[in-house]
Amino acid sequence: MSDWLFERMGGWADQTAIVWSDHPSTYGDLLTRVGAWREEMARQQVGAGNVVLLEGGFSPSACALLLALIQIGAIAVPLTPLVRAHRALFEEIAEVQVAVDFAGDDSWTITRIEREVTNPLTRELIARGNPGLVIFSSGSTGNHKAVLHDVSALLQKFYSARQRKCTLTFLLFDHIGGIDTLFNTLSSGGTVVTPPTRDPATVCRTIARHKVHTLPTSPTFLNLLLISGAYAHHDLSSLEVVAYGSEPMPESTLRQLRAVLPHVTLVQTYGLSELGVLRSRSKESGSLWIKFSDNGFETKILDGVLWVRSPTAMLGYLNAPDLFDAEGWLNTQDAVEVDGEYLRILGRATDLINVGGQKVYPAEVENVLLELENVRDVAVYGESNPFTGQIVVARVNLKEPEDPVSFKRRMHAFCRGRLASYKIPLRIEITDHDQFGVRFKKMRRTEALAAQPKES
Repeated sequence: MSDWLFERMGGWADQTAIVWSDHPSTYGDLLTRVGAWREEMARQQVGAGNVVLLEGGFSPSACALLLALIQIGAIAVPLTPLVRAHRALFEEIAEVQVAVDFAGDDSWTITRIEREVTNPLTRELIARGNPGLVIFSSGSTGNHKAVLHDVSALLQKFYSARQRKCTLTFLLFDHIGGIDTLFNTLSSGGTVVTPPTRDPATVCRTIARHKVHTLPTSPTFLNLLLISGAYAHHDLSSLEVVAYGSEPMPESTLRQLRAVLPHVTLVQTYGLSELGVLRSRSKESGSLWIKFSDNGFETKILDGVLWVRSPTAMLGYLNAPDLFDAEGWLNTQDAVEVDGEYLRILGRATDLINVGGQKVYPAEVENVLLELENVRDVAVYGESNPFTGQIVVARVNLKEPEDPVSFKRRMHAFCRGRLASYKIPLRIEITDHDQFGVRFKKMRRTEALAAQPKES
């Protein structure tokens, strides 16, 4: 099922596979570690069907263990230290039996947990004899859902080798986009480079030092990059592609990126923990319109919402009802606008604000407010109102301190003519706190934002 991947990697033994802590490891090094992990798992009596938690990042040892677990048919649960506050809950939901913790120097410790696997979905996967992967959603809606994947299905889309390139692993080890980056790169003989931290200056320095070709990231991070100005202090000439996804991209941010990185192709991607990352193509560099490539999946639009049927879709949630219909279509809950074969993602249907029966998409309002002078970041959400059902609220980060009353007056004047009156925020909250989680994804709900750990 995955033999082709390891055979392919063996043909690139002298090529660099991973750069971690600025130290390169070849494909030969990586495969040697995979073999050592298989021996260690045998000593630990870990085999097919066992559930193994890996807490770490894209270090050589952690990546090798992930690959070894695939080879032996185990079920991997990758986590990062950033979600340690939720770890006990995640272990219980995934029914973890063995936990491997990686330290900053890539050393590790193993803990065994006496637990039986009883979840019907997991038992179904074990009966197939296939390796598994459990990914926990970001919790942007307040709840972390445990997504179970059949790894054999996920790997199939990487069978056709793509361009060999050097890619930065901005998206995390426990994120479906991070996993996609890893397998997409390793299946094509490329190099994955992990920055020590994910602040704009360090990311730019890492790109320059290791001649990174592709940066997969989020619109939130790209906005921070623009604000920081770090792009102007490092040689980013090797960077050819910035692939952004996970949330709607503000047009103002996209426009600024095209101006400061004119040599870079800006590509919108689309992926969900439940689906993996779907092959897509932007209408043009800098366009918010995309179309999906035919890669074994189908799409349809129902009531303005995107539905997908894909062989790489999850088996289901371990801790919630799934979103499949009887014919295997998955409700993505993403509202879209259609123009022929192209789509534009408007945002999550669950984030939609209903003002007296009128629809307001937060991303549209945020895009306008980000063009307002002195606004560094903004999150827009709905708040209950006895007269209109909901009102629009904007939580704003300012670049410089400003009197709230003056700012609100200035904001209203700016929005008139740019937004319909019902879309203009009635309540403004000015905050000094970051409005994104550890995955650099905007967190609109106050309770979800408060529950997010922060990266040090």
